[in-house]
Amino acid sequence: MVEKTLALVKPDGVEGNHVGEILNDYEQAGLKILALKMIHVNKEFARQHYIDLKDKPFYQELVDFISRSPLVAMILEGENAVDTVRRVNGATDPSEAVEGTIRFKYGGGKTDNTVHGSDSVEHAKREISMWFPEFLDSYLND
Repeated sequence: MVEKTLALVKPDGVEGNHVGEILNDYEQAGLKILALKMIHVNKEFARQHYIDLKDKPFYQELVDFISRSPLVAMILEGENAVDTVRRVNGATDPSEAVEGTIRFKYGGGKTDNTVHGSDSVEHAKREISMWFPEFLDSYLND
């Protein structure tokens, strides 16, 4: 099934100059980039992005990290895009990631793990609507 999902190259990936390699990894996995932008989000936006984790002890660390400097947000499309992005990204903890995955190659820890991918089609729709409100009509209503 063709799906759309959100992926982020987090601040550590941008700071480490890995954006091009990461985009290539997604394209090599058969995903198409439908939208792409670099943005520096504020803490309130970051809080909303991670709202599902607000009761976790690491919530504020995530908010601080993702809002510290610019990141790259994108909408990706492809067969089983949600699962494909999560497979290409690798385990949340880079020390547990499979060799060749983005987090294995570039991740520094559980928070500074270079990338984010939506964990379900439902969350992808919510995240796309947050990060790309300008594309709602064309990307979410098909």
